[in-house]
Amino acid sequence: MANLKKLLAMFALVMFMSHLRIHGVSMCHINGFPHGKSGDCNRDHGSVCCKDGHRYTQFRCSPPVSADTSAILTLNSFARGGDGGGKSFCDNRFHKGTELVVALSTGWLRLDDKHRCNKMIRINENGRAVLAKVVEECDSAYFCDAEHNFEPPCPYNDVDASPTVWKALGLKEVIGVFKITWSDV
Repeated sequence: MANLKKLLAMFALVMFMSHLRIHGVSMCHINGFPHGKSGDCNRDHGSVCCKDGHRYTQFRCSPPVSADTSAILTLNSFARGGDGGGKSFCDNRFHKGTELVVALSTGWLRLDDKHRCNKMIRINENGRAVLAKVVEECDSAYFCDAEHNFEPPCPYNDVDASPTVWKALGLKEVIGVFKITWSDV
């Protein structure tokens, strides 16, 4: 009986995934579960820091981008000494907290070898919209090192935004994570 329940559950999952593929929704698969290591982590903006030996989920993909791509918005400093870690991937520099800048999850940034670097995206939330420049990768494949502020990997669907982006959308920084949609400009 237990084996029959497992078989039915697997069949239902396969049918659901087939339904998603038929209707244009692609799945982003986990690439691994590497172990983290702790280090000198800046906890500004509620940053979560890696723990020695903890296993983290790794992704090298992101969902397809559309005119209304669902994502989570997180808060990040791109300034020297901020919780963003090192210089921005796209332009090898730091950015002031007053700039409208974002980092995208690995799969969205590296679609075609830096495809979205230094391009503008439109972020939408509750009737408000803001244009922001893509300057960084919110790394969902590599993490727990100085370059990534000893933070765990980003989710596969993350738009990591400067405080100015949050302010332009009318969001309070204390929230820390918010559901949004975005698109290429």
